Amino acid sequence: MTEARYDVVGLGNAIVDVLSRATDAFLEEWGIHKNAMNLIEEDRAEALTQAAIDPFYTSGGSGANTIAGIASFGAKAAYIGKVAKDELGSQFTREMTAGGVPFATKPLESGPATARSIIFVTDDGHRSMNTFLGASVLFSKDDVDEAVVRAGGILYLEGYLFDKDEAKEAFIFASEVAKAAGRKVALTLSDRFCVDRHRASFLQLVRNNIDIVFANEEELLALYETDDFDKALAALQSDTAIAAVTRSEKGSVVIGDGEPISVPAEPVEKVVDTTGAGDQYAAGFLYGVSRGLPLATCAHLGHIAAAEVISHFGPRPETPYKALAEKAGIYA
Repeated sequence: MTEARYDVVGLGNAIVDVLSRATDAFLEEWGIHKNAMNLIEEDRAEALTQAAIDPFYTSGGSGANTIAGIASFGAKAAYIGKVAKDELGSQFTREMTAGGVPFATKPLESGPATARSIIFVTDDGHRSMNTFLGASVLFSKDDVDEAVVRAGGILYLEGYLFDKDEAKEAFIFASEVAKAAGRKVALTLSDRFCVDRHRASFLQLVRNNIDIVFANEEELLALYETDDFDKALAALQSDTAIAAVTRSEKGSVVIGDGEPISVPAEPVEKVVDTTGAGDQYAAGFLYGVSRGLPLATCAHLGHIAAAEVISHFGPRPETPYKALAEKAGIYA
């Protein structure tokens, strides 16, 4: 097996986030499911963008956020995703490359616009995402740069990409390329409704193709169709080698060899916006795995990253994670 050029290569939906403050009454008025990802069409995306108050535009996408976080730790990372040849697509490309992450997927010349997610953040810090997938899911096998996938020590796959058949095919193809090259493959389940839509496929992937699984508590329970956390955790442990399950302020539970490990969350003075919390937890965890650190330390790094991102507006780090890790006494 050749030495990896990148610590982690991410594959997912390339999305620009439009963030706005909102009230619960606003969510109810617009029929928006709170604290979830709602798939929408382009006309609703336009209407919600117009309804957003003082919107803040920033590159997002779950997997892309994680890759940006990994780069913030000082690791080498690359990203594969699809944007359109438009203003938002150019913004996404600029912001990824400015963060030191190569992003060279050929943009879509004609068809739908670059994907956008209009995210309404309520006073409790919860984010309600309304996502127009646009060009992001017109990603196909032809867009998978096999050389880049082979060059990554870990391939990180975003579950949201399963919402379109061509993208799903590309997702599975990339995992096969990584496996054939002797690389690890990680998967995030992304969202409880995403799990409901693709449960059978996710279970098959987890059992046969995936080395590292990320989920929050709701996604885990949805995957195994149970209300019993311990039962779901035991099922996950029998299905995969490594997993990290986040539980908001309760911290996370990590599965590896032996008994599950509970790791406390980092204290946060004020939760401003939970957008990107799970994405950045995965960034810290994967960075730790790439450096061969103990799983409890990987989870600690995940909580450090999540605590930073929920302390401000937006899904990506404002303070370099490398500095925060060193401040916590973790050097890698």
